[in-house]
Amino acid sequence: MRTLRQLLSAEEVIQFVIKLGLLALLIAWTFLIIRPFVSILTWSGVLAVAFYPAFSWLAKRLGGRPRTAAAIITLVALGIVIGPAAWLGLSAVEGIRDLASQIGTGDLVLQSAPEQIKSWPLIGPQLYDLWNLAYTNVRAVLREVAPYLKPLAGVMLSFAGSAGIGTLQFLLSLLIAGFLFPYGPQLVAAVRGFLTRIVADQSEHFLELAGATIRAVAQGVIGVAMVQALLAGVGFKLAAVPSAGLLAFMVLLLSIVQIGAFLVLLPVVIWIWMDKDVTTALFLTVFLVIVGLLDNILKPLVMGRGLTTPTLVILVGVIGGTLAHGIIGLFIGPIILAVAWELAAAWIRQDRAGPAAQVVADR
Repeated sequence: MRTLRQLLSAEEVIQFVIKLGLLALLIAWTFLIIRPFVSILTWSGVLAVAFYPAFSWLAKRLGGRPRTAAAIITLVALGIVIGPAAWLGLSAVEGIRDLASQIGTGDLVLQSAPEQIKSWPLIGPQLYDLWNLAYTNVRAVLREVAPYLKPLAGVMLSFAGSAGIGTLQFLLSLLIAGFLFPYGPQLVAAVRGFLTRIVADQSEHFLELAGATIRAVAQGVIGVAMVQALLAGVGFKLAAVPSAGLLAFMVLLLSIVQIGAFLVLLPVVIWIWMDKDVTTALFLTVFLVIVGLLDNILKPLVMGRGLTTPTLVILVGVIGGTLAHGIIGLFIGPIILAVAWELAAAWIRQDRAGPAAQVVADR
């Protein structure tokens, strides 16, 4: 009798292992099939969550017509991507290719100090000498390190070459997000049910926290950075600044990682005052200063909650997302890492609060 029970138990274990293996095979196979679309679907979900409040408001104003509201938001977003964003992206790609070509040939072009700086009052002669000294030293250093920078040129060219695919991914993501808007409540219910099976006690809290974090990063960090980059690109083009698209792309990166756009805007303003007449330089300076201050104005308006995610997490998300998914990863990387960080922090706080509450109860 004991041997029979042991055989039955062994047979059950074998059946369980077979079922588990088949399930793992099915999950792995499914992932292989959808892997090319992971970044697109992720960005679509982020866009749907980020713009859902605007969609809900518009649907109510249209008399409860969610499909019409979704179509309007999608068309507006497509117009922005196809229009100014595509123009800025193409200019940035051209600037990246030019810079990669200079790095590859070891012939980086630097600007020596213009003669008119000497005539500036108070700081003119000192700034001219400092500029020339930096120009001479940096040029000598670049000649020494140029051979070691050549591998970077290949990475930059590869990044620029993925711009076309990235643009198509953006367009597809916007279209998919447009289809997701009307089904928002059903999708939220499905995610809530999934979280209930994992963290039953905290499923609602985690769902709200994830949604708030996505909106905070998408609107308050990436959204504001894109607005700053687009406006800065317009100002650079109006000023005929060399490599305007590449400089606007640098504004985008610096704004996303919370460093600030003034690292790019300040040298551009100096160049404008050296190259333009006083009236034009004054107008462009005021415009670019306003662009640089936009994050301080817009972030409190669009972020419903303060972003507690450390800057280092955002920076790692930008770099890792770009390496993993190309241009579109530049945007989804920091969002995914920010959500993971906030959920992990909430989970740790919950675990710490549990024993503390138990100690208080025992006392």
